[in-house]
Amino acid sequence: MVLDYTNSIPLYIQLKEKIEERILKGFYTGKIPSEREFMDEYYVSRSTVRQAIDALTREGTLEKKPGKGTFVTLKPINDWLGSLSSTSETIQRMGMEPGAKLIKADSVQLPNILQKSIGITEAVHIKRIRYADNIPIGVENNYYPIKLGEKIKTYDLNKISLYDLLEQELGVNSIEADQTIKSEQVAREDAQLLNVPTSTSMLIAERKLVDINGDFVEYERASYRSDMYSFNIKLSRKK
Repeated sequence: MVLDYTNSIPLYIQLKEKIEERILKGFYTGKIPSEREFMDEYYVSRSTVRQAIDALTREGTLEKKPGKGTFVTLKPINDWLGSLSSTSETIQRMGMEPGAKLIKADSVQLPNILQKSIGITEAVHIKRIRYADNIPIGVENNYYPIKLGEKIKTYDLNKISLYDLLEQELGVNSIEADQTIKSEQVAREDAQLLNVPTSTSMLIAERKLVDINGDFVEYERASYRSDMYSFNIKLSRKK
């Protein structure tokens, strides 16, 4: 299998993405092939292989064990469609430790398309990087009514789950949400925050949340690494 030598993307990044793809599909589990095997399969130098492996090791996808080899440590995070749960809850169900880093929290004027969708013109915008076992897995943008958003801003948003905050501290009882999922190339700003190539494919989840009275609570647009986040749903055929 030959990489694209005419592509402006460095060879080690191309190889890194190939390895990530195989991990996601379950082709690589446990110990991965040796440097020589990667060299022979992709027709690349040892230094290219080592750069790719080192990058995946820094991101926490792989782990080097002296004298034994390099092993897969990545655990894709599965979110069951049909279940209204927070990112933190999903990560915890996978046996991983959730985390967050606040990027911004300020009041903004909403674009027209959002104004029509959620029925307000201004909102408090909260942007955070989300982590699983200290690995950055996505960027979440949450929008709240001004009054509610100002209350949320008074809490330490680097540590707390927004859903837990809404329900346990602010007494907001969420009841249902409309959600759309699609795939897009990572935004340049988000690529820098997640330390991934700008060619990375992301899962985009857009969700509008309302409370038990049907009143708007939150609009979320989240972007997750497709190699670490997947959505599952059980289907049945009715006759």
